[in-house]
Amino acid sequence: VGKQAVECGYWHLWHYNPQLEAEGKNPFVMDSKEPDWSKFRDFLMKEVRYTSLQKAFPAEAEELFQAAEENAKWRYNSYQRMAKLEY
Repeated sequence: VGKQAVECGYWHLWHYNPQLEAEGKNPFVMDSKEPDWSKFRDFLMKEVRYTSLQKAFPAEAEELFQAAEENAKWRYNSYQRMAKLEY
């Protein structure tokens, strides 16, 4: 489940090493590759909490699923910008 979450962009892997800052390097490092966003919805639908929402409130669920994907993309882009900062 964890690997799939990273591959689709649900989770993003990164690490922060403050010792790199002393070396003049960016301490924030992205470990995730570019997500395959086409797998995002499939990942959500593998979890009962999302399938239950889809069954009970389909219209609302669609809006929330889109918002979740947009938020995941925003976080990924934010992390990418932080990882590219020069020190």
